[in-house]
Amino acid sequence: MRFLEKSLISLDMEVKDAEEAIRAAGRLLVDSGAAENSYVEAMLAAFRDKGPYIVIAPRIALPHAKAENGVNEASVSFVRLRRPVAFGHPENDPVELVFALGSSSSSDHIALLRKLTTLLNEPTNVEALKSAQTATEIEALLQRPGVRQQE
Repeated sequence: MRFLEKSLISLDMEVKDAEEAIRAAGRLLVDSGAAENSYVEAMLAAFRDKGPYIVIAPRIALPHAKAENGVNEASVSFVRLRRPVAFGHPENDPVELVFALGSSSSSDHIALLRKLTTLLNEPTNVEALKSAQTATEIEALLQRPGVRQQE
């Protein structure tokens, strides 16, 4: 299970729209070997079909798709956008923080969501994700008591 490792983090990325933001977060999963290109396409298809339900909180999106669409290893990537973009959510737009979730089983899905929820439920952690200068700073955030969880 890979959760916000340095190779899965990209800060201040320039994108023009929601689809490009989803593609950027998905590309990190593909480049790390955690997912196939088909998974990125499945995330985009889910967004097109179901709309902005993936915008789970103000400024935060969680694109994902079914494991059988090309997940090799349970993982979460993170892209912080230089300029927030609209996903079409009535209350939580624009999106600045994009976490692509790839899970290979329902138990992995629940474990990754639990870790992400623990991280994002604390406003100071969200602010730290918005202001971090490097992926190393985000890795340090994940080691703080209350954020770090047993897998």
